[in-house]
Amino acid sequence: MRAIVLMFDSLNRHMLPPYASETFVRAPNFSRLAEKTATFDNFYAGSMPCMPARRELHTGRHNFLHRSWGPLEPFDDSMPQLLRDAGVHTHLASDHPHYWEDGGATYHTRYTTWEFFRGQEGDPWKGVVGPGGDDTDPRGGMRRQDVINRGYMATEAEHSQTRTVDAGLHFLETNVDADRWLLQIELFDPHEPFFTHQSYKDLYPHDYDGPEFDWPGYEKVTEPAEQVEHARHEYAALVSMCDHSLGRVLDFMDDHDLWHDTMLIVNTDHGFLLGEHGWWAKSVQPWFNELVHLPMFCWDPRTGEAGTRREELHQTIDIAPTLLRFFGLEPPSDMQGIDLAARSGQRDGALFGIHGGHVNVTDGRYVYMRAAAGPENRPLEEFTLMPTHMRSRFGPAELAQWEPAEPFAFTKGLRTMRMPAAGGWMNPWQHGTLLFDLRHDPRQRHPIVDDDVELRMLALLTALMHANDAPASQFERLGLPYDRVPGPDDLLVAAHADRAAAVAEPLTDVEKLPALQELRRPVHELVTDPATRTVLERHLPGLAQTELVSLPGPASLLHLARLAVIPANTLRRIAEDLAR
Repeated sequence: MRAIVLMFDSLNRHMLPPYASETFVRAPNFSRLAEKTATFDNFYAGSMPCMPARRELHTGRHNFLHRSWGPLEPFDDSMPQLLRDAGVHTHLASDHPHYWEDGGATYHTRYTTWEFFRGQEGDPWKGVVGPGGDDTDPRGGMRRQDVINRGYMATEAEHSQTRTVDAGLHFLETNVDADRWLLQIELFDPHEPFFTHQSYKDLYPHDYDGPEFDWPGYEKVTEPAEQVEHARHEYAALVSMCDHSLGRVLDFMDDHDLWHDTMLIVNTDHGFLLGEHGWWAKSVQPWFNELVHLPMFCWDPRTGEAGTRREELHQTIDIAPTLLRFFGLEPPSDMQGIDLAARSGQRDGALFGIHGGHVNVTDGRYVYMRAAAGPENRPLEEFTLMPTHMRSRFGPAELAQWEPAEPFAFTKGLRTMRMPAAGGWMNPWQHGTLLFDLRHDPRQRHPIVDDDVELRMLALLTALMHANDAPASQFERLGLPYDRVPGPDDLLVAAHADRAAAVAEPLTDVEKLPALQELRRPVHELVTDPATRTVLERHLPGLAQTELVSLPGPASLLHLARLAVIPANTLRRIAEDLAR
C-alpha cells in the first residue's frame, strides 16, 4: 500500500473545470484527474489559514477554537508520525515557507524524511544588502525580498514549484518498487504572489497597461476593473502551472501503473478572493464559500471510485483518518474526522473559522456565520504549550498574563497555558452575524433574515462547538449560552443586518472620493488638527477617541475602510466633510 498527497495552497474550487460550468482557467489535468478519482462536491475547510489547516491535516480535529496560528502541540496526534512509527515511510517535499518559521517548526519533523525548496513569497532566502522596502506598506520588506528571490528563479526549471515536483518524482522513481510509503508533495502555489514565467502568462492574453499587480493586499478592492481582471489572469496563469505539475504526477502514476495499490489525494487548505464580494485574499473578511468550499479529489483503491461525484459533507479533518485506515491503522480517539471511504455515520454539519473570527457552520444548504456579540470581540483566549505566532514567539507582555487551564478532552490530561489573545483588525463584529441560503443564493450575495433557520443552525453550531470541547470563553465572545440550548433571545442576524449591509458595501469608487489625499494621510496626523478631529468624532464617535489616536504611523482612514473597520458610506461622509 502506498499513498500520494498532492496539496496546493489557495486553490479556488470555483475556477477549476471539474467544478465550474464555465471558466477561463486552462487546467486540463484537473479534468483528467476528475476522470480518475472521486470528486467531492461538499468538501469544506475547517481551521484557517495555512498552518492551522495543516494542524488539522495532522491531527484530524479542529484548531481554531482554542488557539491561533502555531505549531503542533505536545499532546497532538500527528498522522505522518503515527504512520512513521508503524513502519510506513513518510516523505515531505514542499516549497511552503511557513514550515521554516516559528509557527510551523514542529510539522516537517513528524515525517521520516523531508526536503524543502526556498524562495516563495517573502521567504528570507537570499541575502542582498540594500535599502529596505516601502515603510508605508506593511509588506514592503517582504516585497523587496520577493524581488530578490525571483531573481534566483529565472527559468521555470528553477522555480521552487518545479523543483518541489522534481523532488517528489525523484522519490517516486527511487521507491516505485517499494511498499508502505506516503509521499506528500506540498506546493505553496497558487498562493500569492502569483509568480509565473512567460509561457503561462501567454495562455491569458489581455490588454493591460497598469502597474505590476500580482500580489493583492488583504483588504477591500479599490483598484479599477481592468486591474482586478489582470490579477485574475495572473492567478489563472499560476493555476495553469499547478495544473502542469499535477499532470506530471498523473503521468508517473499512469506510466508505472500505480493506480492498483496507490491512494491519491489532491487537496488545498483554502481559497483566495479575487474581487468576489468586493474583497481580496482572505482572513480579514467573512469566510465566504469561495474560501472554504474546497476542491477535493481522492482515488482510493479500497473503493475503486473513478469519475464519480460525492455529495456528503466532508472536511480537512477527514484526511488523517482516511490515510491511517488505508494503511491499516485505527485513528486515535482524539481524531474527529471521518474516513472518506465510509458511507455511514456522515456529519450533519461542517464547522469552520479562524481564531478570533466568525465561528461558522454549514449543513450543505445554509451557511451561518456567528459574529462576536460586542465590538471588543472579547473574551478571546489562547490555549497552548507552544507559545509562538507565525514568525515570532509570544512576547513577555502576552506571557505575563498566563495561567494554567484545566485539561481539554484532547490534551492527554495536560493543562495548557491560558492567556488573553493579542488583538488585531480581524473583528467579526464589524461584519455582523450572517445567514445564507446556498440553494437560492450560491454566490452568497444576499444574506437572509429567517429566525427559524437561524435557530436551527445555531443549535447545530453550539452542538459542534461542544463536541470540539470549545472553551466557555468562545461561547461568551459570541453571546451564546454555554450550559443550555440556544433560544430566540440568542439570535443576532436581524439585529446585525444594517451594520452588515453597510460594511459589505464595495469601495470600488474610492478614487472618486473628495479629500482623497486627506484620507490617505496617517490618522495620527489628522487628529492633531482640531477641525479634522471634530469631523472624525462626528462620524466615528467611539473609534475617534480611542483606537484612532493610537494607530501605528502608516494607518490611514482609507486603510481602515479597506479593512472594513470603517464602512464605505461612513468614509464617503467623512470625505465630503473634509472637502468642505
